[in-house]
Amino acid sequence: MDDSGPFATTVATPTATRPLLGQTILVVEDSRYACDVIRLMCMHSGARIRRADCLKSARRHLQIYRPSVILVDMGLPDGSGADLIAELSNASPRICVILGMSGDDCTKTDALGAGADGFLAKPIASMSFFQRSILELLPEDRRPSGLHSVRDEVIQPDPMAYQDDMAHIADVLAGPNDHRTLDYAAQFLCGVAREADDNVLAEAARQLARSRAHGTPITAQAAKVAGIVQDRLEQREAI
Repeated sequence: MDDSGPFATTVATPTATRPLLGQTILVVEDSRYACDVIRLMCMHSGARIRRADCLKSARRHLQIYRPSVILVDMGLPDGSGADLIAELSNASPRICVILGMSGDDCTKTDALGAGADGFLAKPIASMSFFQRSILELLPEDRRPSGLHSVRDEVIQPDPMAYQDDMAHIADVLAGPNDHRTLDYAAQFLCGVAREADDNVLAEAARQLARSRAHGTPITAQAAKVAGIVQDRLEQREAI
């Protein structure tokens, strides 16, 4: 089923104030906090949003629906977003706009090399940048007439979504701490903490990632990260 293409029963006409009206955006993102930022940007821009939190979920969704735009996080719990981008880039019919996204700018080359049309560096702070990044890649008949500058609105994601992310990674860290698990936890926390301006957690996650990359002992650093995550969860009890 095509969510928003020419075969849809009704196609909404985009406007200057809602330039993504008529578009359906599939966000493949494991962070609820990061996804909530994008959800609010989509809502204010007129787009519909669907979410998948891993590669398996995204592929299952794509068997039923074909969005007009897909945003793929590069670091997912069950693999690299580059694999999904490569699949979609070579598919026919092709999704109109395929964008990679990550809090790690080093993954931009991987996304573009896999066939992405562009790359969004997280945190995505500007709604006008978000809109323009998509509009410039859409076919002309799917855009409003001309690319209009919009007034950026203050995007305030739900703080409980951040707590949900902490609960998710606490469960991950409570399992076997093998190298793949720790790499995923460090990558996930670097991105979501940066998005939420949680500098203490972001720095601890970066230190864990550096320790893993350099092959130095990680037990103390992993325990530090787990302790900070637990502190964030205890803050939830106080809300």
